[in-house]
Amino acid sequence: MNSGMVASLTRSLYLTLSITMFFLAGCGSEVERIVEQTVEQNYKIDPTARVSIRNTDGSIRIYGADTPEIKLQAVKKAYSQDRLDKIVIDVGAQPSSISIDTIYPPKPKLGLADRSGTVDYVIVVPQSCTISRLELSNGEILIEGMRGRDVHASLVNGHLVDRNCFGDQHLFVANGTLDIGYDWWEKHKFLVDAKIVHGNARAFIPGDASFHVLGTTDDGNVACDFTPQESRHGGSVQKIDTVVNGPSEAELQIHATNGTVKIVESNP
Repeated sequence: MNSGMVASLTRSLYLTLSITMFFLAGCGSEVERIVEQTVEQNYKIDPTARVSIRNTDGSIRIYGADTPEIKLQAVKKAYSQDRLDKIVIDVGAQPSSISIDTIYPPKPKLGLADRSGTVDYVIVVPQSCTISRLELSNGEILIEGMRGRDVHASLVNGHLVDRNCFGDQHLFVANGTLDIGYDWWEKHKFLVDAKIVHGNARAFIPGDASFHVLGTTDDGNVACDFTPQESRHGGSVQKIDTVVNGPSEAELQIHATNGTVKIVESNP
């Protein structure tokens, strides 16, 4: 190999390494440019007010408490200050109702940093209020300690958790996982109506709870720790409809279109 060919190969290798380092440095700078902002607000509302929350990317965590107001914390994150400033948290508050809407800037069609950002909500509400709408496209929903008339929550992609809620719960997940859990049981009338299209649903229930359970799936199986051992089938079961520990006004209805349903005795 003559000196000219060596010089040419050396230049090509140097150019390739330079381009690679440029893109690696660009990727690293995007990570370093992540910025965030925390927004905190309190709003006085009626104990039975209606609450509506909508978000696209991030999380929504709602905690019911003995409080006369809503405490809102929102953490906005984006890849640049400009995009962060364009994420708008639009709150409309009245004593009888409050709406929280998350408005994102349009996503660029090209580029490595084509995400518009995320918002993570932590919201403390009166436990007796109604969650008339709780919508999230991508991320995680947690609902805990609600005792109001209704909770309506829907998630497109991600994980939905409903814990220690003793009002009527209407829960929907398109893709992901759905978990319902109780650390204790209260003997009064309430309904859990939960549906998941693609994914698995689980309910963790104390061993001394009394309730009517209806678990169904179109393509999957249903398992329940509360059914008698001798009545459990070795193969796939697609429906369980039974009363646990005597008559009760509590109803647990879980349906999976494509996935499994498990009713787990949490403290046998």
